[in-house]
Amino acid sequence: MVEAPRFELKDMPQDFYRHLLQMEGLILQHLELGLYHLIKLRASQINGCAFCLAMHTDEALKHGETPERIVSLDAWEESPLYSDKERAVLAWTEELTLIADSGASKESFEALKPHFTDEQIPWLIFAAVQINSWNRIAIATRSQYERAQAPASEKTPEPA
Repeated sequence: MVEAPRFELKDMPQDFYRHLLQMEGLILQHLELGLYHLIKLRASQINGCAFCLAMHTDEALKHGETPERIVSLDAWEESPLYSDKERAVLAWTEELTLIADSGASKESFEALKPHFTDEQIPWLIFAAVQINSWNRIAIATRSQYERAQAPASEKTPEPA
């Protein structure tokens, strides 16, 4: 059974919430939107954050991501749907999300270098830190994501 929200995200201290949203904007100035969606979705899968998975799936789909790639994300290592650049980012995201287990390995860090400059790599770190922060907030508060509109599977078909 899904636990009722402990408090609403809108009831968070507004200064803190505003700063988190400002960080989102900064990160988006330095990363490709599609990569940021993959980072958000993969970290949210690992952390089991239902709120973030629902929200970032909606956002990714609105920005042109395919359902097939979203569904295959949990098996990205075995899927041909991701580029080498995306694979490097996904491996790095997994290591930073599970940092107590992996410690951010030299191998994963070095795999970023053919695809990103030394100026871009910190933004990948910030992106992983940011979504992991949001995951922990959403899970701790038991926040529930409410879609702006019902998914296609729930819509009533138009009469012919």
